[in-house]
Order: sequence, then C-alpha cells, then structure tokens
Amino acid sequence: MSRTPVYIVCSPRPFVGKTMIARVLTEYLLLQRGAVLAFDINVKEPSLLDYLPRVTETAQVDDTLGKMALMDRLILHDGLAKVVDLGFHAFDEFFDTFAEIGFIKEAVRRQVAPVVLFLADTDRNSARAYDHLQDIVPPRQLITIDNEHILLGELPAVYRHGRVMRIRGLPPFLKTYIDRVNFSFTGYLRAEPDASTELNQWIRTNYTTFRALELELTQGR
Repeated sequence: MSRTPVYIVCSPRPFVGKTMIARVLTEYLLLQRGAVLAFDINVKEPSLLDYLPRVTETAQVDDTLGKMALMDRLILHDGLAKVVDLGFHAFDEFFDTFAEIGFIKEAVRRQVAPVVLFLADTDRNSARAYDHLQDIVPPRQLITIDNEHILLGELPAVYRHGRVMRIRGLPPFLKTYIDRVNFSFTGYLRAEPDASTELNQWIRTNYTTFRALELELTQGR
C-alpha cells in the first residue's frame, strides 16, 4: 500500500495565512482523493472548522490526553490523508510531544508520511521555531511556505537553504473574496471554467504544487 500522508500546517505567529494554506490543501485532497480528515487547533475565528465543517474536527493539545489522542489519529496508516491546522498558541506543545514520542521514526515504521508546512515570517520567534523544527524533522519533510502576501517576496536567509514552497500573493479584492466563510476553491474552479482569470490560475497552480507533493509523500516519487 502507498503511505498515508499527514500534513502539519503551522507557524508560531498569527496572521500569516496558515488557515488559508490549510484550506487550499484540504480542498485539493478532498477533490483528488474524495476524502480527507482535517484537525483544527485554533483560538481565532473563522478557523478551518468554519470553512470546511464536514471534513474537520477540533483537536485539543493543552493536556496529555488530548495530545496523545491526536497523535494516535495521525500515526494511523489507514490511507486517509490528514491535515492539521496548528494554531500558534499550540505550536510548542504539539512539537514537544511530536519529538518526545519519536513521531518521525514511528511514522516510518507504520507507513505514514508526515510533512511540516511552516509559514515563514521575518520575526525572531519564527526563526527560532524553524531552527527547532530542523532538529526534529528531516529536511525533505520540512517545507517553508513563502507566502508572498506576508513576506512580499523577500524570504529571510534563514529559510533559503531548505525546501521552499512559494504561494503567490493575490490582490486585496481577491483576498477578501476568498476569505469569505462560504467560499470554496474547488467550487470556484467548477463555476469559473475560464482558466485565464487570476484566481483560477492561482488555485490551479497551488493544486498542482500540492499534487506533486502528495505523489512524493505517498509513492516516494
């Protein structure tokens, strides 16, 4: 069997586009696979649960039982792709547990393929968090998200030697449009078949990028 992918979308900072990336990824996986399970660990609204309630569950990592219950779900090789939208408030708790239980080694044994999608920012706290992740996550499984809307095309040097996935910024009116709780990326593609529109191209580009990543994780390509 192919491996079960687990995507952890995270940042130690708020307002960096993390939930937007988790939304695009979750909708892509739902379109591609027909099923996906997402976990929402956030304190702000709207969160992933508000956008995709049919495929999203809330998760708690502020106590031992909650953390272990989540890890047990993520380490399960059941063929169901999983996405974790990890809020900044839970970043340290989650990855401390991740390291303590040897999640990466256990994932290899169980045919689970985790990848950490880290939203970069210019602050010192983000750089420190990224350094910590490098100690516990293999280089091929740690990807920096260069969100042009946040970094304005200037990726700090600390992230440049690792894997980078670039997300092009959208004009403010389109950003406001996709931020609506009832907006669906896949729904837009189906309703707007004109591939020349800026939003259509943006969604297709990101879906293509996630498709390549999924093939790498599940099939080792």
